[in-house]
Amino acid sequence: MGATLLGAAIRIAMLVSKWNEQLKLNDSLYYMAQAVHNGHGRWFRDFYGIYPAAEHPPLTSLILTPAGLLHSPIPSMRLTMTLVGIAVVPLVGLLGLRLAGRRVGVVAALLAAVYPNLWMSDSLIMSETIGHVVVVTTLIAAWRHRQRFTPTTALVLGASIGVAALARAELLVLVPVLGLIGVRRGSFTTWIWRAALVSIAAVCVLAPWVVFNLTRFNAPVLISTGDGPTLRGANCADSYYGPGMGGWSVLCTADPLLDNGEDASQRTRRERHEAFTYINQHRARLPIVVGARVLRLLDLFGLGDQVHSDIGEERYAWSVWAGVVSWWMLAPLAALGWGRRRSTDGLIMVAPAMCVAVSAVVFYSSLRLRGPLESTIVVCASCF
Repeated sequence: MGATLLGAAIRIAMLVSKWNEQLKLNDSLYYMAQAVHNGHGRWFRDFYGIYPAAEHPPLTSLILTPAGLLHSPIPSMRLTMTLVGIAVVPLVGLLGLRLAGRRVGVVAALLAAVYPNLWMSDSLIMSETIGHVVVVTTLIAAWRHRQRFTPTTALVLGASIGVAALARAELLVLVPVLGLIGVRRGSFTTWIWRAALVSIAAVCVLAPWVVFNLTRFNAPVLISTGDGPTLRGANCADSYYGPGMGGWSVLCTADPLLDNGEDASQRTRRERHEAFTYINQHRARLPIVVGARVLRLLDLFGLGDQVHSDIGEERYAWSVWAGVVSWWMLAPLAALGWGRRRSTDGLIMVAPAMCVAVSAVVFYSSLRLRGPLESTIVVCASCF
């Protein structure tokens, strides 16, 4: 309880500082506008409420939709995200309790309350806070599945992953990773059946959104149309050379063909093709770029560029730097803590890191994209 109150105090203080602040030109405008349009029956439209939009998965906009009905939607949405962020603290404590006992649970909750990388985004209208919640709840479901290993726990785990992917698409990587739970337990046939149930449940949760997208775009769209601009911004001169290497450039996403009659699905397909063309033309450079992406993930390269990017998304410079320093302090402890638990909970605790690593290698790396990993860093460090 004390850790939750401490975490609430920090997050409410951030909320107060952001209460009357206008949104900047970033993803928060997308989530805010889509939530407002949802509230008025124009479901999952673009900023102007005219065309279908799936630039991001739907869960964040959906959670913000009730606030979009209010007269002052932006402060209400900031409050919504703050309340969700406060819930992360006891959930992290519960995860620590389940994995390693009461002491670890208490320490994990206290760290979650004060760790900047878990609270600096909680008053922002972005997906990071939702991402923290869905990751922790999924890992709790994974622990329960490892303990009981029944069809029911497999279905709950799969459904949890499906919900997580509706917040952040890269979390689909959790399906094959956490599907490995039980591979050495009992017969091979039993494990295959349980892993299949995890996959089936995840697909069933995602199916309504996928079917909805397939009916409203000209080209197939599964979870989002964000992969095209993401790949394009991560595979261009700005992100292959110079101080921005391994990152993402908004300038590279400027599209001269924006008004050529394409819908979002056709545009992202074209941008995906352009990105792959650039990769093929510069494939000799790719190993260096991927290395830079991994180093960025570890806060060992391009820090100035990454901090500048986070400040542009409404985060305070002091909080971003506090997050960097805190990461440097906790990450080594987390590695040691994971080593202590690897024989029992190693797969569960490393799963978010695998999601983030895949995302960094395939797309790019930034401080905010490391979000799914932050809660497990706290829990693993608490195990040391």
